[in-house]
Amino acid sequence: MRTQVAIIGAGPAGLLLSHLLAQGGVESVVLETRSEEYVAARIRAGILEHSSVELLEAAGLGARIRAEGDEHRGIYLQWPGERHHLDFVDLTGRSVWVYGQTEVQKDLIAARRAGGQEIHYEVSDVALHDVEERPYVTFTDVSGAPQRIDAVVIAGCDGSFGPSRSAVPAAQVFERVYPYSWFGILADVAPSTDELIYAWHPDGFALHSMRSESVSRLYLQVPNGTDPQSWSDDRIWGELSKRLGHGQNGWKLNPGPITDKSVLPMRSYVQTPMRHGELYLAGDAAHIVPPTGAKGLNLAIADVALLSRALISKIKDKDSSYADAYSDHAQRRVWRCTHFSWWMTTMLHTSGDPFDAELQLSQLRWVAGSRAGATGLAENYAGLPIGY
Repeated sequence: MRTQVAIIGAGPAGLLLSHLLAQGGVESVVLETRSEEYVAARIRAGILEHSSVELLEAAGLGARIRAEGDEHRGIYLQWPGERHHLDFVDLTGRSVWVYGQTEVQKDLIAARRAGGQEIHYEVSDVALHDVEERPYVTFTDVSGAPQRIDAVVIAGCDGSFGPSRSAVPAAQVFERVYPYSWFGILADVAPSTDELIYAWHPDGFALHSMRSESVSRLYLQVPNGTDPQSWSDDRIWGELSKRLGHGQNGWKLNPGPITDKSVLPMRSYVQTPMRHGELYLAGDAAHIVPPTGAKGLNLAIADVALLSRALISKIKDKDSSYADAYSDHAQRRVWRCTHFSWWMTTMLHTSGDPFDAELQLSQLRWVAGSRAGATGLAENYAGLPIGY
């Protein structure tokens, strides 16, 4: 088969790219090794930046965000005895939305069905060939038959374990592995807060997030290698209550039935360049950030916004200038978000070193007490404009 753009990966990055290309008159075929049900159910990011919402709305994908999402003006920063609200709208004029990646995926799947873009789930043996000049992809389809797609370009949106990343030879890699993980739970209980609480505590970081009016998402800092099944529900709620300040100024953490437990190791990873020949990387195929800054999904959306423009210009208008600049342009934002995610992570996660703890508390007091400090956090968290 032939297409203009072969897209590897049917997560939000791949499906959004296919959608934007279709709107620009460029055809694509999407390949995905997992089933549609598996991809749709993956529990991932839950915060959309202001710019991400603007882009999704412009692409005709914003109706459910406005109807069912939860717009937040800011976050709470907390440490023992103190909780401070940072109002992003007051500081920068930009808000964020609580709208899970699973919901974004639902919107993209619905749009794909309406638009008719071709997608193949449960493929195997995906391999990229001749990406320098005449790219094509081989794979085995769900029935076991070998297939080949010839394309003008290939877009690698297949995450950190897909074949696209390794198809860029002599790439330069920057990586930081953190000495702790996030223990995340989903609980069928209404959130105990109106906006996210980021809590520093001597025993480790905690985060109170949410997925809906009836589902809470909470996290604890734990050592790497922690087995989530080794923690009882009572132990989890007890540790969350302590770190999040249950009883502080009358605030209460409401426990509820836990429906999911998982442990997420944390690292920063950037690979450059994000283009080799006619292969272009986007999202987790090119970079990973710790979740503290809520940047992973938003970075993928920003990548795809730039990449769709570049490929439409290249294929339809025969203008390769945007495609040639794609990697450099995308990585400007990648490194800004990588730094912000590292900064939030190292400010809030304890190391056991008393000197580090005092530095963290000093920084938290400055951010909460200085309009300049609060504005810097708000500007990065709510999101810089697409194309920064």
